[in-house]
Amino acid sequence: MTEVAESAFEAATPALCRLQLGVELRQLRLQKKMTGAEVCRHLSWAGSKLTRLETADSGSVEPADVIALCHIYGAAPEKQRVLAGYATVTKTKKDWWQSPEVRDVIQPGFKAYLGLEATAEKMGCYEAEFVPGLLQTEPYVRAIHQPAHTGLPGDQIDRLVAVRMTRQEVLHRKVDPLDFVAIINEAVLRRVVVDRTAMRGQLEHIMEIASSLPNVKVQVVPFSLGYHPGMNGPFILLRFGPPGPSLRPMVYLENLVGAGVSRRDDDVKKYETAFSELQALAPGYQESLSMIHRVSKEI
Repeated sequence: MTEVAESAFEAATPALCRLQLGVELRQLRLQKKMTGAEVCRHLSWAGSKLTRLETADSGSVEPADVIALCHIYGAAPEKQRVLAGYATVTKTKKDWWQSPEVRDVIQPGFKAYLGLEATAEKMGCYEAEFVPGLLQTEPYVRAIHQPAHTGLPGDQIDRLVAVRMTRQEVLHRKVDPLDFVAIINEAVLRRVVVDRTAMRGQLEHIMEIASSLPNVKVQVVPFSLGYHPGMNGPFILLRFGPPGPSLRPMVYLENLVGAGVSRRDDDVKKYETAFSELQALAPGYQESLSMIHRVSKEI
């Protein structure tokens, strides 16, 4: 393996390696024109095992499993070494959400999303009810978690809050911080989910982050806009850059009964169009910050 490849592995996160593995293993299978069922019969695997590998839903990946798949698919020796290297990273490193302190309070489906968020190069979100998670203050996080998790011990609430606050580190990375554009409904600004003092602090935090971090931009959809493309509900668009150029854009959706990611080109295109239209319709960044400032003085 070249020195460049070895350096890339040293810097790679387990989440990115799982994503890249899933994409490349699926591509190899499709090039071989094999179904998942055929592969699993050949290796005496349960069907869910291959699905977890291809959707990056495995906590760690055995290099031997990757090599076995590469042999079936006829992958070149260099490709086998690279993919096995990805698998090794998932075995030898841990993402922060896998730590004993927080892993038991994170739902399995949300762990998959955390992997996407942590490795995305760009993210665009539309939020209609809450301040986007990456912009929330601790009092705001605590206020929305406590009624949603009635009966949960205080220490577990503390850990849920810690998860939310740790997620925000993607905006402050010294190397390749997340490029984040948040479009929020005016109702988010005016809904006082905490006491008024804390809510003003939340709005001031949004203004501070959007003003001080060049990688963060915020737009507000005012009530006066009327009908707009975000009225079908909130969504998050994620794009990925090197070292995973084959990772396609994805859209993340959640509701009361669950959450999930769609990689289908048609789905992603619809949400990309909706997001672009929202950006064009909503006031610009400075005007939006001025709106947030006005609301903070009114509540």
